[in-house]
Amino acid sequence: MIRGRRAWATAIAVLTVAGVAPTGAYAAPVPPEIPGATAPAQPGDALPPGWRIAGEAGQNHLEWRAPEQVPMGDARVEFRANGELLGVPEPQDDGRTFRLPMDEVRTADLGDLAVEAAGRRLDEAPDADAGASRQAKPPAPKLPPKLPAGTVDPGKAGKYATTTGEYSLASVKLPGFPAPVEMRGVVVAPKKAPGKRPVALFLHGRHATCYVPGKKDEVSGDWPCAKGYKPIPSHRGYLRDQKLLASQGYVTVSISANGINGQDWNAEDGGAQARSSLIRNHLGRWADWAAKPSSAPAAVRKGPKTDLSKVLLVGHSRGGEGVNRAVMDSLYKPPAAQDGYRSKARWNIRGTVHIGPTIFGQNPVPDVPSLTILPGCDGDVSDLQGQVFTDGTRGVSGGKALHSSVYMIGANHNYFNTEWTPGQAQAPADDDFWHDPEARDPLCSPGAAGRLSANQQHKAGATYIAAAARLFVGGDDRVRQLVDGTGRRAPSADPARVLTHAVGGNRGAAFLPDNPQGSPKVSGARLCDAIAPGRSACMGEKDPGSSPHFASWRAEHEAGRRAVALDWKKPGTIARVTPKKPVSVKGAQSLALRVAVPANTRGTRFDVHVKDATGKRAKLGSVKIDGLPGTDRTASYWAQEVRVPLTAATRAKLNLAKIASLELTPKSSSGKAWLMDAWSWKPGTPAVRAAALARVDIGSLTVKEGDSGFRTYQVPVRTTGRNAGAVRLYVDDPKTGRSTGRLVEVGPGTAGIKVTVKVEGNKRYGWDKTHGVAVKAVRGTVVGADAGGVIAENDDPMPKVSIEPVADDVTEGEPLTWRISLSEEADVEIWTVAQLVPVPDGRPELSTADVDQEWLSQHVEKIPNPAVPLSQVDYNTLWTEVEAGRKYTDLTVPTIRDQVKEPAEYVRFEVTDSDDAPLGPPFEGTVRDTP
Repeated sequence: MIRGRRAWATAIAVLTVAGVAPTGAYAAPVPPEIPGATAPAQPGDALPPGWRIAGEAGQNHLEWRAPEQVPMGDARVEFRANGELLGVPEPQDDGRTFRLPMDEVRTADLGDLAVEAAGRRLDEAPDADAGASRQAKPPAPKLPPKLPAGTVDPGKAGKYATTTGEYSLASVKLPGFPAPVEMRGVVVAPKKAPGKRPVALFLHGRHATCYVPGKKDEVSGDWPCAKGYKPIPSHRGYLRDQKLLASQGYVTVSISANGINGQDWNAEDGGAQARSSLIRNHLGRWADWAAKPSSAPAAVRKGPKTDLSKVLLVGHSRGGEGVNRAVMDSLYKPPAAQDGYRSKARWNIRGTVHIGPTIFGQNPVPDVPSLTILPGCDGDVSDLQGQVFTDGTRGVSGGKALHSSVYMIGANHNYFNTEWTPGQAQAPADDDFWHDPEARDPLCSPGAAGRLSANQQHKAGATYIAAAARLFVGGDDRVRQLVDGTGRRAPSADPARVLTHAVGGNRGAAFLPDNPQGSPKVSGARLCDAIAPGRSACMGEKDPGSSPHFASWRAEHEAGRRAVALDWKKPGTIARVTPKKPVSVKGAQSLALRVAVPANTRGTRFDVHVKDATGKRAKLGSVKIDGLPGTDRTASYWAQEVRVPLTAATRAKLNLAKIASLELTPKSSSGKAWLMDAWSWKPGTPAVRAAALARVDIGSLTVKEGDSGFRTYQVPVRTTGRNAGAVRLYVDDPKTGRSTGRLVEVGPGTAGIKVTVKVEGNKRYGWDKTHGVAVKAVRGTVVGADAGGVIAENDDPMPKVSIEPVADDVTEGEPLTWRISLSEEADVEIWTVAQLVPVPDGRPELSTADVDQEWLSQHVEKIPNPAVPLSQVDYNTLWTEVEAGRKYTDLTVPTIRDQVKEPAEYVRFEVTDSDDAPLGPPFEGTVRDTP
């Protein structure tokens, strides 16, 4: 869960030792005269194309190199093996190479390596069969019908003219970030607006930070920008949204976060705490200026006075996670050591908007209203994990905050920001939806029938931002029907097809598959886990695409997050959900259900019944659900909200205070569906008040392993607040990387979180061992730093490495061999690097035609034709491993016998250990012609 400090050797057995060498991989013979020698394991024996073990500055890395640049985006690039998280690699300056220090790798098996970002594979080219099937040009998915218009349209411009200006303040130093972060904002405010006006603050997401004007592809993720580069003005990308809100009477400011984007790759939380600190530093300045207007910059003084008791935060991508953390930190004080803003909050945040957001921690604030825009063609945060900003609030608090999800068909990730939009941006920009060179996506490729243009998308986004402002800050209940699943549209967002659902608000008693007070009994269907291996998972390999409701988190098997999966072969198969205790729907108008069905399916129908505690049963009505348009690559298993009135239950004289079960009876011949939850519902937007929840932050402790015996340490955990609650705690096994979870009570009067770790000391060189801990809010809590643990740091020196020839003058067909030895055994693999260099003095050099071709294929991307000297191949470096617990191995170059008469040929190495220390002068081998 946490990053160990970097040791100088690998953390795991990675090659043939790990059992992952492919069938047919070359293994040099063990010379019979050397008892106990091992076959030399080479990185190419185990790692697929594009992967290698690399060394730099004395450190070993697991490295992946993309065939082309990977644009800097908001989704976190992750290395995975066998479906489990290995770690988060560091991007290199070329934009193609990603490296993960081997001491940070979280498993002992490197089988089935993968590079993913928000669930999307980055290292997998389309296979030939899939390409052939796509050539069939599948029909464009059918778009849902246009919904009826709502009674109000928040996308219409207001009555005020606007004024625009910018400010730049002294940079701030944030914990964990070496370079200061800029304090810049662009202000758009109404002119001649009376009284104090509410404030809307925008925060952009993670994008490239710097560019060279006039050069198409010259961008970087550096901070500060290098000479000749200018900062990319991502914070100016929401001017249209700002002008709309300003015309309606809001003072708006969009702030720059390039300084965070350029440094957040190594932050455990992806930079969420830093973004919160930046937001609150700006809000603190606005509070100062509200108290003393004459001290404000000119751009602020041109606008009206501000009312900081009415604040809306809008965050795009990682900015969405940043505004969520800023709300949390404003209500529940964060640990001082992690925070870059120490003063008290002098503002009141009434609501948040998250646009295509990340939510790595999956801990949304439950008692502040939110609206989350999910772009159906998002090619960056493509798993639409921001759905958790809605789902993750269920049951956590007793508050009445409305949490809305807005599914926008045909929208991509970047075009909500004009500075990320081609043709509108100052810096280079692109369409983030990934492009298949073999076939156009029938829904999301530019120009497809369902794909929005940049201007259409931005206008739709501005409309729903304004809807959130009008509902959460302005208190206009008429807007609620546009965002809460009622099924009304805002005409200003046309032609976008927009669907919504919500939790909270005036929803009451619920049928929750993941109720922490006890799972319901389910018959005719099955309770399934959002994240799990095998059959217990809600979705399997036979379900194409993915669901944002099941976005992955840290644990590979997450308990407590569930749905009800229906899979029927004939109509009339009743699926019944019976909670532990009867629920009350008294006083409600309808029952609201959130149900997902497979993409592009048509006419899935259910009859909905309820039964009370006495056994009386009533049919509430029938519902029809069409699958969302989508392809295998779009996250289209998103739950739609359907409602049935409770009038039939009243007429049948059911006891509405004790409804014992909910029944769904499919009417279609066969199908699948997933019930996320069902709620009693009535119209209206209740007043919201944040509860005094407990806050939990997991800390990190780094200790020395010691020389002998066991020492016990406790994971640092900070819990604040006057009330008790519950969290789900996950603890990693440092050997396997797998975690186990349990429910833990925290806060006053409880035992709280106590995780102790035993660290064994020794005098052998090894790697840092990470005992990771992660936590997620369940009831009565919020979670800030969701991951931490204890790092047992290696404190033993690396063994000295030496090399000597075993067979460095051979006849062709025999292997050249050098013995690599350690001064003592180590607990980890020790690597040496042999750099092939040209042979001097004009002597003939061993070529690529003179060595075993299968061995060569493990070291080069493509075998040269015609042959070239070995020192001229693309990757002219040989890595050799001494296994953990052994003292030596052999570096071998297998030669082949040919029929060509030729003089002696030579090969030359410069060999270093993993600290880049040379192991003597260059080593040379001689291959003589067969007598």
